[in-house]
Amino acid sequence: MSSPELMTSRSPRVRSARKLARRASRRSERLFLVEGPHAVREALAFKSSAGEGCVVEVFATHDAESRHADLCEAVRGARTAWHAVAPEALAGLAQTVRPQGVVAVCRFVDVPLDDVIAQRPSLVVVCADVRDPGNAGAVIRCADAVGADAVVLAGASVDPYNGKTVRATVGSLFHLPVVSGQPVDEAVTCLRDGGLTVLAADGDGTLTLDALDDAALARPTAWLFGNEARGLPAEHAALADSVVRVPIYGRAESLNLATAAAVCLYATARVQRQRRSDR
Repeated sequence: MSSPELMTSRSPRVRSARKLARRASRRSERLFLVEGPHAVREALAFKSSAGEGCVVEVFATHDAESRHADLCEAVRGARTAWHAVAPEALAGLAQTVRPQGVVAVCRFVDVPLDDVIAQRPSLVVVCADVRDPGNAGAVIRCADAVGADAVVLAGASVDPYNGKTVRATVGSLFHLPVVSGQPVDEAVTCLRDGGLTVLAADGDGTLTLDALDDAALARPTAWLFGNEARGLPAEHAALADSVVRVPIYGRAESLNLATAAAVCLYATARVQRQRRSDR
């Protein structure tokens, strides 16, 4: 399955893959780049609801192939192409200062929101107009860590296949369903119609997280988080059943998006897991 010759930056396969650094090309081809051996391993382990994998092909330097022989064997065992490329060609595909020598081309893995709701989720994260790729990736990673059922990047939120977003998920993009492109109001309405209580996290919330009792957090819940700079606009906050603020006991002005999400999600996951274990 691998190419017999060393590919260069002018090789057609490399040139085609390099175009995926642009969002328009990703959308057109429904393909994206995954960089680094850990992330490629996670992508290789991914299976869609239909049992299909997402890795199309892998590019790696000879040095990376030597250092990650197990990954090379796993890729070939999955009957996926492993291309040996020159270091300068790999550098053209990578989007980091110090590339780790391995880049994969993968199919999109996002799912329709209806598919998420059909699984009767207990905990869903909705990002409304979250534009920073690092923050979006960190929220996906956090959602994965707490065992959330899905993440919805709604409204004008960043492309989940942006290279920085993919790297910030540290492989979590392949661990839980991600929904992309849904308008915020439609996403919230669908989740509420699916039986979830919608809690919006905002510094101006009328309730504090401490004031929510276990009964409130035990219900199937969708947490709604707003933009990093502007927070949650009034029209989005109005969509929620309750607007909740994380109490700050010290002198910090506020929490950043990923930290606030972590606090809210862990508080909810703790209660929900405890309720399930008590049954």
